Order: sequence, then C-alpha cells, then structure tokens
Amino acid sequence: MGTGRQADAMSQSFSGTGVVDVRGHQAGEVVLFPGGPEFLFRVRSGLVRIHMVDDEGNGLTLRYVKPGGFFGEESLTSEPRRYFAEAVTDTEIDVLDAATLSRDQDREVLMHLVVVVEGLYRALNRLAGKRLRSRIAAELLELGTSDLASVDDDGLHVVHITHDELAAAVGSVRETVTKVVGELVRMGAIDAGYGKIRLTDMQTLRDVAGE
Repeated sequence: MGTGRQADAMSQSFSGTGVVDVRGHQAGEVVLFPGGPEFLFRVRSGLVRIHMVDDEGNGLTLRYVKPGGFFGEESLTSEPRRYFAEAVTDTEIDVLDAATLSRDQDREVLMHLVVVVEGLYRALNRLAGKRLRSRIAAELLELGTSDLASVDDDGLHVVHITHDELAAAVGSVRETVTKVVGELVRMGAIDAGYGKIRLTDMQTLRDVAGE
C-alpha cells in the first residue's frame, strides 16, 4: 500500500464516490484535534503526522500517513478521537463519508488498517525492545520515502526534520537524539545539517535498524 502504483489505483477508486470534500492544508497546520468522530480522511498528496500529547505536554508520534493512506478510522466505530493530525508538508486530503463507500473502497480501507496495525506492532517492538539508535535509523528510513524528503544532486535522500521533531517521533528528547545522530554520522550512515539529515549509507541504516 505504499507504492506509487497502489496509491494511483486508490486515487482512481476514490474519485467521486464517498468523497464529500477536498481540503488543502499548509505545512504545520493541525488537521484534526482530539474529539468526537467525524469523517474518514485520505491523503491525496503530502504527509500527515498522527501524534498524541500527554498531560505534561510531551508529544509522541504514532505514525505518518503518506499519499493513499487513511486516518480518522474512529469514524468507523464512533469511538472518540484521542490524537492530533498535523500536516507535515503542504497536504491535500479527501474527506470521506464512510457510510457511502463502495464494497471495493471498504476493502481498501480494511487493507490499510491491516498495514497500520502491523506498523504499530513494529513501532511498539522498537520502542519496548530496541535501542534508541535502532529506532532513529528505522524512522529515517521510513521518512526517506515520504514527502518530507528530497533527493540531492548525488541521488541521496535528504530528510527535512529537526532533532526536536525526530525526538518526538521516536519517544525521546532532543539532547539524547542529537548524541545518537552524531553516532550515526561517525558510522557514515548519515550527514546531519540544520533541519535536515542526509541518508548517505542506506545499508548501514538498515543494519542499525535491525539491531
């Protein structure tokens, strides 16, 4: 469900039926706040971050939603929403009425939910049993194929993210993340600059992510 071909196919199947609105959001804009269930949402373009904030104001990124992916699944069960959804980049979103989706569309949403649950299992495993270095490497690999990344003149992926944002994504703090980023730089896996991280050795990142 992450390939361009799959996203294009889903774009065609969701053109018209079930779509009640199309919304554009600027980078940094909060798309959804915690509250009652509303609609189902599908990302047409851009990148959306799903995150929660605890009583002390600490944030934790739950997942990212790329083009072709959905969020707002609580509308299917009428459960309250406990998370925020934020546009990481300029983003265009389909607003869907879950009650009017076709059988094929329902199946695609179900397939998406299966992928999301599998991803959350992996994220929980990394959070509970993996070193921070492994979690950061895995996060950079994930973001390297998102709209948060670009490709430089050498053909290398550059993730445009700050250490604060990366810390929120892996459940840590900026100071600790900065130290680990330095380790990855010394290993030759990445180059780090202001607000961006260049992925210089993908295989090393994969090896570290699997530690």
